[in-house]
Amino acid sequence: MRKQVIAGNWKMYKTQAEALAYLQGLLPQLTDTPDEREVILCVPFTDLAVMSQNLHGGLVRLGAQNVHWEVEGAFTGEVSAPMLVELSVSYVVIGHSERRQYFGETDDTVNLRMRAAQEAGLTPILCVGETKQQRDAGQTEAVILHQLKIGLDGVDQTRLVIAYEPIWAIGTGETCDSKEANRVIETIRQQLSYGDVPIQYGGSVKPGNIDEIMAQPQIDGVLVGGASLEPQSFGRIVNFQTA
Repeated sequence: MRKQVIAGNWKMYKTQAEALAYLQGLLPQLTDTPDEREVILCVPFTDLAVMSQNLHGGLVRLGAQNVHWEVEGAFTGEVSAPMLVELSVSYVVIGHSERRQYFGETDDTVNLRMRAAQEAGLTPILCVGETKQQRDAGQTEAVILHQLKIGLDGVDQTRLVIAYEPIWAIGTGETCDSKEANRVIETIRQQLSYGDVPIQYGGSVKPGNIDEIMAQPQIDGVLVGGASLEPQSFGRIVNFQTA
């Protein structure tokens, strides 16, 4: 049985005070959320400690937005897996398109981070997806399969989440058609050795389209950017309704 995983990625937003205020608005909305839905907030490093203290023992799991592949060392600006584990972090986003586009992330460094996360007991959320140019050129499948082949090398697929994020739909307001997202996610699943890996869709997910997205049979959850920054909005997404 595949798990439903709803994750909010705050990116570079919210101070500690803003994070605490957010929880006051979100947590009361989750009292009737089904237990089988895994809810995750992937927050900036500076928010992890205060979030850990206030989420301990609750429904919402804590996630980070990146992790280095070494346990320690001279890597200014990086954070190691043991540092995250100490703060009760459960999940970590790896290979997000913004890391690839702006900070030189490659499929090889993604794989190193994936392995380091799992070795420390963290569950990685591997992000894959194509650009608009690649999609228009008919390269969607080839790009994603290459990302999977390298990113998942030596990775335990029983402790993994994959997020399909078409880069052209991230933060643009343009959402991939739900049936097309379902098709691509089915293609991803066919490449896996473990069929119960939860596969999310990400890319301009919002309250207005969450029900349609989650009605698709291959989509196990969503990785939400901007719509996760407002507690009422994210609460509605967590509490999606399907017929």
